[in-house]
Amino acid sequence: MRERTKWLKMLESLVPEGLDQSALARLGLQRLLLLRALITIFSAVGVVIFQSLSSITVPASLIIALLLVIALSLGFGLWRLTVDTVISQRELFGHLLIDVVVLVVLLSNTGGASNPLISYLLVLLAITATILPRRFVYTFTLGGILIYSYFLLRDISSGHGMPMGSMDQDRIFELHLVGMWIIFSVNAVLISVFLTRMSAAIRDRELTLAEARENELRNEQLVAIGTLAAGTARALGTPLSTMSVLLSELDNLDEEQLKASHIKEDISLLRQQVVRCKDSLNQLIRYYHKNNPAEEESLPLSDFASDISDYITNIHPSAKVNFVIETEADPVVISDQSVKHAVINIIENGIKAASQEVNISFKLSRNSQIEISIDDDGPGIPAKVMENMGEPFISTRKDSMGLGIFLANAAIQRIGGSIEMFNLKLGGALTLIRLPMAKIKEA
Repeated sequence: MRERTKWLKMLESLVPEGLDQSALARLGLQRLLLLRALITIFSAVGVVIFQSLSSITVPASLIIALLLVIALSLGFGLWRLTVDTVISQRELFGHLLIDVVVLVVLLSNTGGASNPLISYLLVLLAITATILPRRFVYTFTLGGILIYSYFLLRDISSGHGMPMGSMDQDRIFELHLVGMWIIFSVNAVLISVFLTRMSAAIRDRELTLAEARENELRNEQLVAIGTLAAGTARALGTPLSTMSVLLSELDNLDEEQLKASHIKEDISLLRQQVVRCKDSLNQLIRYYHKNNPAEEESLPLSDFASDISDYITNIHPSAKVNFVIETEADPVVISDQSVKHAVINIIENGIKAASQEVNISFKLSRNSQIEISIDDDGPGIPAKVMENMGEPFISTRKDSMGLGIFLANAAIQRIGGSIEMFNLKLGGALTLIRLPMAKIKEA
């Protein structure tokens, strides 16, 4: 039992905790570059020893070429770690293939299947199994076995890399190579099957624990923000009343005074803002005094979209925002004020980031959810922000507190919805908001 716990802890140390795919790929690239540098040093020493003990000479030009390729790959990898873009799983797999290609070229000139360095393929396979999805693992496993098989058949058929001796000695050495190939193949299959499953199970458990910790922390932060919102609402009451009184006094100015000061438009604008602030406070007060705060508020999708469209049009009259409803049905959507504010907040982020326009569509997805698509033609979302999206105080703008996405994510998750954000290949960002349909009340 203790031995099993020891092995489990060792595997847990190999699987990073609480990281999404892009962050996991970045960490995997860091470890791979470190391993590549160490293996290069040991391999260089091994080649020197190999040439001193063997009659086979490795061309100096080949060694220089391989060292140059490794140096370039290390430089490129270090540069990628400094660039603020997402490192994909395919890119990490490509870096692993660079090691495979260099290893194959080196083995072709230093003994093939008889070179102990061929077992380095298992190390690369282990990295693949702990970080990348199964399709990459199985591809690497099959490729590794085929590479070993090629060198084995080449060495046996041509005698390449085999020591000179009697027929019995040659036969024994061939059996030794075949046995090593069998052991390699079995280990590769075991790694690809068991290590992949165990690392996936450990990663799922860590993600579950991380989500639980994040939910607990988010709840604490929401309580703090809610307390702040309540205090802010109380503090806003007095100045808003004062502003209303001042506006009334200004409104009583005679025509000459108004013409002289040119403040008629400003008075109208201030009055609109005061009304809007009071409406927001009244909504907060109504929500607080509801008989059943957990009761869902709902609207037909057409009305929900119309409310959001009217708000955006009034607040951002100069922005080019296109609203489209892509469903003939008119399902009922959960639409309390926190959900509306969440959708509006994300749309406003798109307006601020867009170069020319923002496109918004409402439709009914296959799994009976309301899907709101918001895409802009701006610069996209930086990788650092993408990897920490949904956490508080993360923002791309210096003048922002970074709470908008955090609050929007919390409000939509509270009703069973979700938010996903992507960078588009042609530029810009796409946000998908999925909201559950409201439950139909039985008469």
